Parts: sequence; structure tokens; C-alpha cells
Amino acid sequence: MKRFETRIACASVGVFIWLGGLYATIRGLLYDESALFRYGMLALVVGVATFVIALNPLANRNSRK
Repeated sequence: MKRFETRIACASVGVFIWLGGLYATIRGLLYDESALFRYGMLALVVGVATFVIALNPLANRNSRK
């Protein structure tokens, strides 16, 4: 059971990274700050990848065998 709780915690961290990246990307676009836009896009990619990898249903199916 502890393994699933860690996966959920990692997924929630990924969501918060994604939200921060979304904020930075929008702010970078509005105020014409290219560095903030680039870091925001990087955070978006990292956050979504973390969320998907943490809650991948195929990994759960293979780990039970």
C-alpha cells in the first residue's frame, strides 16, 4: 500500500509543477519575458511527464506479476 501512496504523492507534485509552469508561461507571454516563458514551458513538460509516469496504469499492471 505504501508504494501506491508514493506514486500518488509524486503525481501531485507533478501537478503542482505543471501549474507553476503554466503560470510562468502565461506571465512570460503577457509581459514579453522570454526566459520566463522558456522555463515555464520546461516546467510544463516536466510536470506532465512526472504526472503521467507516476500514474501509468501499465506500470501498475506489470508490477503485480
